[in-house]
Amino acid sequence: MLQQICQLAREAGAAIMEIYQAEQPLQVERKTDDSPVTAADIAAHKIIKDGLLRISPDIPLLSEEDPPAWEERKNWRRYWLVDPLDGTKEFIRRNGEFTVNIALIEEGIPVMGVVYVPAQDILYSGQDRHAWKEINGHALPIRAVPATPPVVVVSRSHRDDEELNDYLTQLGVHDTLAVGSSLKFCMVAEGKAQLYPRFGPTNIWDTGAGHAVAIAAGAHVTDWEGKTLDYSPRESFLNPGFRVSIF
Repeated sequence: MLQQICQLAREAGAAIMEIYQAEQPLQVERKTDDSPVTAADIAAHKIIKDGLLRISPDIPLLSEEDPPAWEERKNWRRYWLVDPLDGTKEFIRRNGEFTVNIALIEEGIPVMGVVYVPAQDILYSGQDRHAWKEINGHALPIRAVPATPPVVVVSRSHRDDEELNDYLTQLGVHDTLAVGSSLKFCMVAEGKAQLYPRFGPTNIWDTGAGHAVAIAAGAHVTDWEGKTLDYSPRESFLNPGFRVSIF
């Protein structure tokens, strides 16, 4: 099934790139929470929704672009968690740092994840304690590894977070890498960073696939009390603050 999901992410990425590379200006609308949405978000959502229905008609879908009501999903034990276009701000800025995120959640745990970077044609995947990075059709295993000084990856769009800046000041000697979207999880998973601290708001679809890749590569994803992020159904889609690390 993992290979089918990888192919589905690529198909969604191709649809995104058609809009990304078009000459006409991007049409950006605003959701009720004031977050941006484009035709690329909607096109990718439709491809993934239709594809998952073919691949696993018995597993329900929670997508950012069409989240089911609480009454419908409150008893789910297994479901797909999808962000068809993560990093819409990066997409609008045309910096290439946006992703397609597909995760399979079982009993609150991300057991399979695919993060596809369509502008770079790079695909990360993880399942059963094995993680891979695929470039130009070649898949290589990846692992989270230590480094001295550690590299801390932070959000390109949320660098003004006061709590984060205080944390980095107290951290001691480190290098910093700014990256958009769920790529931050993947930087830790492949050893390019050792820590991704997050204090600002995120939704579960922002993190599910990256979380799966990171833990498959040997990293840890916990809240600031040390508890693993839990994706069991709850009324709110918001995550607590968290850290992705190798320690």
